[in-house]
Formats: sequence, C-alpha cells, structure tokens
Amino acid sequence: MQRPYNFSAGPAAIATEVLQQAADEMLDWPDAQGRRSGMGVMEMSHRGKEFVSIYEAAEAGLRELLTVPKNFRILFMQGGGLGENAIVPMNLAGRLHTDASQAVTNFVVTGGWSQKSQAEAGKYSRSRVAASNAPDGHIRIPDPASWQLDSDAAYVHICSNETIHGVEYQSLPDLAALGCQAPLVVDFSSHVASRPVDWSRVGLAFAGAQKNLGPAGLTVVVVRDDLLGHALALCPSAFHYKLVNDNQSMYNTPPTYAIYIAGLVFQWIRRQGGIAAMEQRNIAKALLLYQAIDDSQLYENRVEPSCRSRMNVPFFLKDATRNDAFLTGARESGLLSLKGHKSLGGMRASIYNAMPLEGVQALVAYMREFERTAA
Repeated sequence: MQRPYNFSAGPAAIATEVLQQAADEMLDWPDAQGRRSGMGVMEMSHRGKEFVSIYEAAEAGLRELLTVPKNFRILFMQGGGLGENAIVPMNLAGRLHTDASQAVTNFVVTGGWSQKSQAEAGKYSRSRVAASNAPDGHIRIPDPASWQLDSDAAYVHICSNETIHGVEYQSLPDLAALGCQAPLVVDFSSHVASRPVDWSRVGLAFAGAQKNLGPAGLTVVVVRDDLLGHALALCPSAFHYKLVNDNQSMYNTPPTYAIYIAGLVFQWIRRQGGIAAMEQRNIAKALLLYQAIDDSQLYENRVEPSCRSRMNVPFFLKDATRNDAFLTGARESGLLSLKGHKSLGGMRASIYNAMPLEGVQALVAYMREFERTAA
C-alpha cells in the first residue's frame, strides 16, 4: 500500500523501513546476533546491557555519519530545541564570566527560531543581536562582514536552517576570519544529517530529533571538550553538559525509545549511501520544487535564492483565496501537512531526508494541475 506523502515540518516523516523494523521489534527486541531479549525497548532498563548496547550503537552511528571529531562529545538529552535555548546559555554563558549579569552572548537573527533563542538567552546572559534580517522580512542571511560581534561574547549563536521562514546557511560562518574568538553555537535541528558539517568552525551544535533524526523527545547535543564544565551555578544538574557527559547521557533516565529509533534512522541513512548521498538527493528535491514555484504564475517563494532552504520550502499562492481549495485537493491527492506556519501563512513543504524524490514529484505534479484548473 502506498502511504501518503507527509510534508510536516516536525514531528516529521520517518522512513517506512525504519518504522517497519521498529514494529517488528516492538514486543521482542533482538540484539545484533539475533538473540531475542523478551522485552520491547520501551520496557528496558536504561542501565541494562540490552539498552546500553542500543545507546552505544546509536552514539557510534551518529559520530560516523556526521564525521564528528574525537574532541567533541555527543549527548542524548531531552527538552527539544526550545529547551536548548535555555540549556546552552546556562552551560556556556559562564565561560568568561561566572556572574550571569556580566556574561555576554551574541545572536544572528534570521527567523523565528533564532529570535526565540536570543530572547530566551536574555534570562541567563546579556544577549545581544549581532545582526538581523527582520527588517527585510527574514528572506536573506546578513553578510557576516556586517555582524557586530562583541569581543567578550561567550559564544555566537546561529540557526543554520530556519524551519518557518525557509532560510538556510549554505556554509557556516568562519568566526576566526571575522576576528572573533568566541565559539560558534549552531541550532541545526532542521537540517542535521542532510549535509556535511564543517566542525572546524563549530563549538557546539544541537538538534531536536523530530525533523531528520527520529521521533520527538530526543535532543542531540554535539559539544567540544573545552566547552564542558563552565555551567552557571543555577544550571539544573540534569542539564549540566559535563554531568551528562560524565554519565554517558544517563545522569537521569534518557528518552530510550527515541534513542532506539534514532539509531535505526542512522543505520538507514548509512544504507542510503551516507550524508554525501543524502545531500545530493536533497539538492535534487529542492531544485525540482523551487523550479516549479519559479516557473509558476500562481506560486511564489520570497526567500533570496542564495539562502533558500533545501529542507523547508515556504510558498504562497498569489491568489490567497484559493488556499483552502489547494490544501483540500492536496490531502485528497495524498499530500499531507502542507499548511504554512501560523506566523507566516501560505504553504510549506518540508522535504527532509525521509521524503523521497517521488513525493516531491507528486507535489509538483499536483501544483501544476491545480494551477492549470485554477486559470
């Protein structure tokens, strides 16, 4: 049976074969040798040998996929991207000043998520906007040469792909080339594992798993060794990066089932050819969809082409009175979750790793037919 194509921005589609494997193992998880445990993963002790093996395989799988260097730790946490908006400053703002009232953090605002990050960090530091594309309507990346970075910033934060506005960094900024010694913090929630990461430019990166890595409930943090151990005194123990790392992400009970599913996703990506192959597929899908929009008289995308996201494609009908008809017809055609974010309106197609090229082809065919009949 052909499943509908789910264009949800998150929680998002997961590859069918991953879901099928999880279903097959739901009642009785087998180890790598095929030995049955007699338990489902949700029933396992997080400290038992069965789950420890699942955790270790997931951590190793992600490290291999993202080519994470040895001097970075991988933490499996909870709280999502919004939680990290507080957890990051609680851990890093004290890097230069143990007094939060003196700690300075810098943010480049490129859309709704980096805007939220900057506001939340203001509770734990003197968070300052180094650059913003808000005056332009969040349609481009501010030129790094124009960023107003503080010399005493504990870190500089960017959201490398804005899920709502569809703005994506095509390469990470080189802070050292800008004369800035602060580590770069990257919220890469909505394009993690869709393209390679230049770790030489990163101090810490975090991602909610529910877009490209697995189900909601798991947050991945990749942090450089030298950034551990600087938490403010007010940081809760469960969110203290050094404590979490020292306890192999098991200081408290981790999101065990989400880690298990993420591990299956990492295996699936490897079977597809790894990150390089996923990137080529994502480029092809994005080009197809943007070309259909640009060639149309009915649809438009407002993001500057050099900053367009490969993962989240917002688009608008020039005749907005036809929005409801478009969405109704899309659902009837097996194309789900295309309504744009409430803050922006219009439509949005999220085309993460699990979205096959055939799904984008089906969407483009529907868009063209809808435009033809609307003329």
